[in-house]
Amino acid sequence: METKKQPVIIAFSTQKGGVGKSTFTALVASILHYRLGYNIAVFDCDFPQYSLIQMRERDLKTVMQNEALKKMAHRQFTNLNKKAYPIFQSKADTVLEEMQDYNNNSETAPDVIFLDLPGTVNTAGILRTLASVHYIFSPITADRVVLESTLSFTDVLTNVLMKEKQTAIKSIQLFWNQVDGREKTLLYENYSKVIKDLGLQLMETSISDSKRFRKEGETVAKTVFRSSLLPADPKLMTLCRLDSFVEEFLKIVNL
Repeated sequence: METKKQPVIIAFSTQKGGVGKSTFTALVASILHYRLGYNIAVFDCDFPQYSLIQMRERDLKTVMQNEALKKMAHRQFTNLNKKAYPIFQSKADTVLEEMQDYNNNSETAPDVIFLDLPGTVNTAGILRTLASVHYIFSPITADRVVLESTLSFTDVLTNVLMKEKQTAIKSIQLFWNQVDGREKTLLYENYSKVIKDLGLQLMETSISDSKRFRKEGETVAKTVFRSSLLPADPKLMTLCRLDSFVEEFLKIVNL
């Protein structure tokens, strides 16, 4: 009996809440699944809020109440002939076994599994789970508290977990999120230098600040940005550089 191919496991992970982990998980998962043809599954381990499970429930309601989005969704599912990617509720200490079961028993093996993990290393099982992730992406903002906690977290992963060699991690990438055009370039240059000096990797693409990140599908809108049922509108992606981000992301994860 042939063994199933193993999916690439990816996590947007950081020690700080509110910097966009769940948002990026949904954005990138939707682009890969609905626009680029990959098979995606998401395991939401962010107990107790389970933001992605909640986002999916809201997305279903929004699409049902909005004629333009309903047509878009219908057309998408007919053309692609594939369902919405599944989002499973899980916990950091049981997710590895659950992912393996899902991969062994699903008709179509996923190409990529995204994990949405809690924002604290003190969660049971989180280090063992992180050690099994292939690629970790950490959003950072030009805020000292966010930076310091993310850098110490990434430093532990890079210089403790990865050096011990008992890890599946191939790469940990930091990236600037919520970049405000009015902030001093020098500030970003100095912080970027600190990151490089620590031997950490920083993505070239930075994501500009956009109200879109805080909005979900509206009942009258004809386009979507953050949705687990439809991919982000290409024009809106270009405005905040998400298109360039996805290109760089795909190169890093070798899909």
